[in-house]
Amino acid sequence: MACLGDEGWCSVPKMRLERLSLNDEQDGGGGVESDTDSVQFPFEKVFPVYAMVGFSRPGSGSDLSVLNSGRDPIWEAVREEAKLEAEKEPILSSFLYASILTHDCLEKALGFVLANRLQNPTLLATQLLDIFYDVIMNDKDIQRSVRLDLQAFKDRDPACLSYSSALLHLKGYHSLQSYRVAHALWKKGRTVLAIALQSRISEVLGIDIHPAARIGDGILLDHGTGVVIGETAVIGNRVSLMHGVTLGGTGKGTGDRHPKVGEGALIGACVTILGNLNIGEGAMIAAGSLVLKEVPPHSMIAGTPAKVIGYVDEQDPSLTMNHDAGKDFFKHVAVTFGEGRPSGKCTSFFSVLSFCWEG
Repeated sequence: MACLGDEGWCSVPKMRLERLSLNDEQDGGGGVESDTDSVQFPFEKVFPVYAMVGFSRPGSGSDLSVLNSGRDPIWEAVREEAKLEAEKEPILSSFLYASILTHDCLEKALGFVLANRLQNPTLLATQLLDIFYDVIMNDKDIQRSVRLDLQAFKDRDPACLSYSSALLHLKGYHSLQSYRVAHALWKKGRTVLAIALQSRISEVLGIDIHPAARIGDGILLDHGTGVVIGETAVIGNRVSLMHGVTLGGTGKGTGDRHPKVGEGALIGACVTILGNLNIGEGAMIAAGSLVLKEVPPHSMIAGTPAKVIGYVDEQDPSLTMNHDAGKDFFKHVAVTFGEGRPSGKCTSFFSVLSFCWEG
């Protein structure tokens, strides 16, 4: 097993066992100390969790042997952020070391974080860790998705402080990566284990993604609470979904029965999309909408049931996350739906619902 070694990604520089400098600079295989004081870490006493979860000793060579000379800028950023945070908040230093700084690649740090978040008395962290490592470390597609998703959270969520904060704390990111592992297990025929993971993700994180669903790269689940994605749903690359989104069926029938969301779509909070519908590429769906018909590419829809109220200029509105519309747009909506003249004040795009509910 090895960390991602494709060209363009990188592995982490070696961390010395004897000493962790919070301001060190990496130089080849070893660290060069700065003039600032280093912090001594009695690893065995301070971090006994490693013996408990079966980690190899940091710097032992068993993990470092798989590293290559490539670069992984996201993992480098995660580590640097963790070092700075440990310096600013010493009370979190043990947590940051255990979750990030002891690991030699993003895959292992992610597996550790997910295993500890999803564990329970009968599904132990050690067991989950073995599952996550076995899947993630041997699946190049997941390794790529892990990074593209992390970049999506950092770029599109203004509340995301850093790469490391998304990796450590954001349940939308955690649920998405746990789903990717469950999906890989599902494809291998390990459906019972995949469903068990789905159940645990839903219980702990409040996000329910069927392991058979197909989800692309660069996905943002903003907040994530209450998101439900059905068994035959398909989500393209670079899609952004707010909290409370449901991609559901219309009854108890089997077969292909869930929505298909095109690349670059932006789906607002508490949107419900029911049935085997196509949501066109670059579409924007307003918060609270009920979608029962197919949505044209690059269209703006809103209402209950949702109707087309305009079109967007952006290729991928999911990337700009721009929910605002100006005077001319609202004037057009008011004339079209006969709801009276708007104030002309620049208002949130999602408030256009008031023009459409009775239109």
